[in-house]
Amino acid sequence: MTAKTPGELRDQVHGAVIAREDDGYDEARRVHNGMIDKRPAVIVRVANAGDVMTAVRYAADNNLKLAIRGGGHSGPGFGTVDDGVVIDFSGMRGVRVDPKARTARAEPGVTWGDINAATHAFGLATPGGIISTTGIAGLTLGGGVGYLTRGYGLSADNLISVDVVTADGEMLIASEDENADLFWALRGGGGNFGVCTSFEYRLHPVDTVYWGPMFYEVSETENILKFFREYIKDAPEQMGGFPAFQVAPPLPFIPEDRHGDMFVAIVACWAGDPAEGEKMFKAFHDVAEVKAEHVGPVPFPAINAAFDGLFPRGIRQYWKGNYVKELTDAAIAEHVSHGPNAPGVSASMHLYPINGACHRVASDATAFGHRDANFAMVMLAASNDAADDERNIKWVRDYSDALAPHSEQGGYINFMDDDDGGRVKANYGANYDRLLSIKRKYDPGNLFRVNQNIAP
Repeated sequence: MTAKTPGELRDQVHGAVIAREDDGYDEARRVHNGMIDKRPAVIVRVANAGDVMTAVRYAADNNLKLAIRGGGHSGPGFGTVDDGVVIDFSGMRGVRVDPKARTARAEPGVTWGDINAATHAFGLATPGGIISTTGIAGLTLGGGVGYLTRGYGLSADNLISVDVVTADGEMLIASEDENADLFWALRGGGGNFGVCTSFEYRLHPVDTVYWGPMFYEVSETENILKFFREYIKDAPEQMGGFPAFQVAPPLPFIPEDRHGDMFVAIVACWAGDPAEGEKMFKAFHDVAEVKAEHVGPVPFPAINAAFDGLFPRGIRQYWKGNYVKELTDAAIAEHVSHGPNAPGVSASMHLYPINGACHRVASDATAFGHRDANFAMVMLAASNDAADDERNIKWVRDYSDALAPHSEQGGYINFMDDDDGGRVKANYGANYDRLLSIKRKYDPGNLFRVNQNIAP
């Protein structure tokens, strides 16, 4: 029998059920973005897939909105909802590695820091993101862009199978061999089709990498971006990384008199033989004088945590993103104009290359609809002070608007904010119509709509 009240729901699940009147409610409703202040009717800290099935049925049968929270990093705050149900996966963070098969099975509360720690013990890794506290679930379902993308593809390209609870509260396995249409949609279609309770990933031999940020005078921006545009076209695929703008934090490798100054940077990651790292980084030193750097061989998990301090839980954040096929001279001119005005140490533009292995996957092989793009660009501004919100949002919007004529209409769904609903079709790209048909099959009532929504 389906529960009708939070009290009845408590009797039917193993995990904790937290309602508004309960101790710990205010802490339980928090997500990573401090701008988000929503009050769910109930938060279910699920302990297993059975709890998820019960919570999905509870939301559906009581006509309540349903939000799914893995790492809680969604910029628009899709991990929570007013007056609805939150499925909170913070209690499901198990990872099992099979080193012989080079696979890992991970629960949806797992962060990239968790999975990196588990796989690194075997000298293995799977492509993930840039911040270690980001959840694997949301990032993977949107595609998954990071340091290893050029060499090993998107996070979604490395999925082998997924366990999914669909809108009717039933469990399915999605893979190339079972429910293949659903598996296709999950690899880039976001959280539109169900609640994923387990992810099986393909792993690759990545242990120690040669990594680090290199800071250049901001006057070198045009030079750096033109260099990177040409360099990354045919660079070895073991080379990942991205150009960025960065206000210098007070770190030991940066001269003290330059703390607080704006720089243009390249953050590079060589995932080949670390002994070749210095040679592989030579081009980055030849292009312009490096004013500060922190490069060398490091364990792969360390690089995923390097920027965590700039984006702590509770920081107020706003972002926009665009796909870029060609980084034109006109686009670079806009970067020169806008990027150096980033309003703080936690504000930046990152230009992630998504060529290499990502391009070798056919455009219709997965739901990720922008295989022809060469870069996924994000502009992000964040601060702990609400008084900075207006300035930060304006900088991001102005920058994004200026780059729009030089970018694709669509952007990476994981870089969208809550005012990007009008871009949904463009964001899913050429595969939108097929996604729509699969949405109508698996979720015709649009239970899973607290996301970059494909409305059936």
